Amino acid sequence: MDILLPFPTAVTVPEPGGARPLIGHLHLLGGPKPAHITLGNMADKYGPIFMIKMGMHRALIVSNWEIAKECFTSKDKVFCNRPKSLASEILGYNYAMFGLSPYGPYWRQIRKIATLEILSNHRLEMLKHIRESEVKASVKEIYDLWMKNKKNKGTTKEESKENERSKEALRKFFELTGAFPLADALPFMRWLDLGGHEKAMKKTAKELDEVVEEGAQELPSYDADTINKATCLAMILGGTDTTTVTLTWAVALLLNNRHVLEKAQNELDTQNAPFVVNLSKLHRDPKVWCNPCEFQPERFLTTHKDCDVRGQNFELLPFGSGRRVCPGISFALQVMQLTLAHLLQGFEFATPGNEPIDMVEGIGLTNLKATPLEVLLTPRLPAHIYQ
Repeated sequence: MDILLPFPTAVTVPEPGGARPLIGHLHLLGGPKPAHITLGNMADKYGPIFMIKMGMHRALIVSNWEIAKECFTSKDKVFCNRPKSLASEILGYNYAMFGLSPYGPYWRQIRKIATLEILSNHRLEMLKHIRESEVKASVKEIYDLWMKNKKNKGTTKEESKENERSKEALRKFFELTGAFPLADALPFMRWLDLGGHEKAMKKTAKELDEVVEEGAQELPSYDADTINKATCLAMILGGTDTTTVTLTWAVALLLNNRHVLEKAQNELDTQNAPFVVNLSKLHRDPKVWCNPCEFQPERFLTTHKDCDVRGQNFELLPFGSGRRVCPGISFALQVMQLTLAHLLQGFEFATPGNEPIDMVEGIGLTNLKATPLEVLLTPRLPAHIYQ
């Protein structure tokens, strides 16, 4: 993914005719394509590092692994802060959510608590039976739903209103935090709330607060209740949408590459070996990856078998790197591999009419798929396996 970072001095991208409107280059990011696609196209034209103006602020765009390595290592402390934004203030409990909070003592202490108490290898090992149980329960639920639909000719299972409410609130969170409110670029125009972003964020924040309120030690600037809710919400959000989006793209890629799907299922039947798929501008560098836009998961078993995803190999940074690296790497890898392996081994995959999957990307905080993924699942194992 392209890296958007504050930087004091650099060359700005020239505007047509030499003009520099008040909004800077925001209009370039307001089209139908996701920001990382637009910025990636600009990188092809202007180079792997360039500066854009986002209203009153400047942002540095990095699309090259060597430069990214410098930003995450020798210059890591310079870039480890987070800019103040409308989403961080309203949806992040006034910057109390540690993923959005500024670099400093509060961020360090909360991140340490979350890492040691929830995301450490020891804790993950202690709780792995829960993850396994949940995945098996989900696979059984899919199987039971398939049986029910087979008997009732398409009857679907209804979800509770509370679950729908929670999912809708989470969906709104990722849509809003992935937007570019004009108030972030031009703070003096916040009172106008152009586009209604602030009103929508406050409504979503209230819904999310109600979800986590019933579900630490008090630190400066925040009361214990705020810290608890902000940290719980950060953990829920950090592990929900990212996993869902990654699984969605993985299944979509497999359906568009049936030979890989068949190979993966055969391998699971004999060895239970998982694999990982990652997408971004940085990860499509033709100097690093042969045919970067082709789905070749086997490259991580051959030409790039020594390429790690934990932030040390800067050609592949799905979890970031440096001080702000995702603390849930081990958790994410375990959940992704466990879930995808169970799904691939448990079901045959098809699409309605055997049509290829639309791979257009949507706009949001995470790399959403523009259209819903529709998959036809058929059990491929004996019935007793799903019980």
